[in-house]
Amino acid sequence: MTDVLPPDGAGSAASAAGGARRSSGDGSGVTSGDGSGVTTGSDGRALSARGARTRARLLEAAERVFAEVGYHDASIVKITEAAGVAMGTFYLYFGSKKDVFDELVRDLNRRVRHAMKEASSTGRTRLESELLGFEAFFRFTSDHKGLYRIIRQAEFVSPEMLRYHYDQLAAGYVEALREAAARGEAGPIDPEVTAWALMGMGELIGMRWMLWEGRRKLPRPVLDELARIVRCVLEAPAQ
Repeated sequence: MTDVLPPDGAGSAASAAGGARRSSGDGSGVTSGDGSGVTTGSDGRALSARGARTRARLLEAAERVFAEVGYHDASIVKITEAAGVAMGTFYLYFGSKKDVFDELVRDLNRRVRHAMKEASSTGRTRLESELLGFEAFFRFTSDHKGLYRIIRQAEFVSPEMLRYHYDQLAAGYVEALREAAARGEAGPIDPEVTAWALMGMGELIGMRWMLWEGRRKLPRPVLDELARIVRCVLEAPAQ
């Protein structure tokens, strides 16, 4: 049974997080950007449901391997062994080690943005939304401790994907802060500068208390101080 359509095309775990993209033709096999949710293989053809599951398994294995041994010591053999598939199967979905690395960055980026957006959307104020989004980010990094190492590897392995990751995180953030300011839920902030500053704070706090200490949740005093800082950033100065 072939893993490539024409059988029944279906989105993978990566596309479930949103932010679908068209196949770039670079052998990475990414999700269609036409709203269909169809995931493609390395040749650009849509995958069957079985193929999408195999591709998702390869991405999960790549996340573990790149996080554990680093990009340069990782190999397609190690990734396929971790995924429990034959080495030749890899090339149905990705053209090279760098292709799977780049798609892994896209996949992690989609999933962390989805988690943060879903959590922050339940906030009644921008401050609540900020803190809920931070908490979702910390939970995600607790569940995916390889995120930090993989993104830092991108600086040397795939600088364009490092920029992609942070630009994608910032894009929706800037817009949300701009809307909050327009509603009067934030002071006269520069949305872009504020978004990047808060992103940097969240990443370093996550590294210090979640990654290095292996916590599942941020300690309450740290969360309270984070809330105080965010409040100071967002609130309009007293008249």
